Amino acid sequence: MLSEKHLAKLEELKKYYPTTQALVLPVLWMVQEEQGYISEDSMKYVGDLLQVPYPHILGVVTFYTMYHSKPVGKHHIEVCTNVSCMLRGSGKIVEELEKKLGIGMGETSKDMKWTLSEVECMGSCGTAPMLAVGDEYYENLTPDKLDKIVSDLERQ
Repeated sequence: MLSEKHLAKLEELKKYYPTTQALVLPVLWMVQEEQGYISEDSMKYVGDLLQVPYPHILGVVTFYTMYHSKPVGKHHIEVCTNVSCMLRGSGKIVEELEKKLGIGMGETSKDMKWTLSEVECMGSCGTAPMLAVGDEYYENLTPDKLDKIVSDLERQ
């Protein structure tokens, strides 16, 4: 399932990791990079490839929010709803996003353009409320800032 490029990268990484179990995170990242998400078959493949039991792989995929066990939209919006963000208005941000995108928390739009997810602390408590879209963080959110973010993403 992994491309030749990623298999070669795996062989290189093996030089730096003490066990194949230590390679689970980077290999899952490679799978997700290639396929967009990590299916059950992909988890079994990674387990076989690294000689790590499937339940361990499943536990990793379901524990870390950076891994997706089902397809996500082109724009995956992750909203922090932990204490600092909640106290500073993340609930309102979620309401606005659900209205603008026409989907609820944890859903993906039928056209696969949007996925809206709730996540725990993203380490930006001093600039709450915040959200992430891919690798981009948006902090000190207001309804106006949210309008601009969604508008910019719609043009992509």
